[in-house]
Amino acid sequence: MTARSFSYAPAVLVALWITSTVGLGPDIDPTWLSFDAPAKTVRFQLIAGLTGLNGALNFNGFSDGGLTLVVPAGWRTEIDFRNHDGMLPHSAEIIVPQTPLPTQPVAPAIPRAFTLRLNEGLVSETTDTMRFTAQPAGEYVIFCGVPGHGAAGMWIHFRVSVTTEAPALLATPATSH
Repeated sequence: MTARSFSYAPAVLVALWITSTVGLGPDIDPTWLSFDAPAKTVRFQLIAGLTGLNGALNFNGFSDGGLTLVVPAGWRTEIDFRNHDGMLPHSAEIIVPQTPLPTQPVAPAIPRAFTLRLNEGLVSETTDTMRFTAQPAGEYVIFCGVPGHGAAGMWIHFRVSVTTEAPALLATPATSH
């Protein structure tokens, strides 16, 4: 990817304002999401074990679907994964939502939408980048593939939308699958 300046869209700022006023969960850090609308490119920082929430089985401090990343269909997507958890290995992949959630890695729903070592996980402060095109449109889950982690709540929503013009991060009510 060529170096480009990424900017924040009003939709992201509105989503952040709604989150802070509604108080559905932890704060959403605006630095997690950047994008270049003319180039149709989005970058998201996915941080495993950011906080102690859910025994550190969380992404960016959210578990059980408490955060939703929305990306317009067809956009080039980079998800920069980092394992911040000092104790446990973690991984990430985008899967089709299912009830109950699997207890181990499954085939990714979008080609190239997974980190290395899905089953074993990446150790503390290890990074990897998922690069893919956000398609087809639909509802997905960003899920930790280390056995038992995703099923224990280490997942957030990922939506590929044909109606959204800009990427957004939204706090969503936590649920269990």
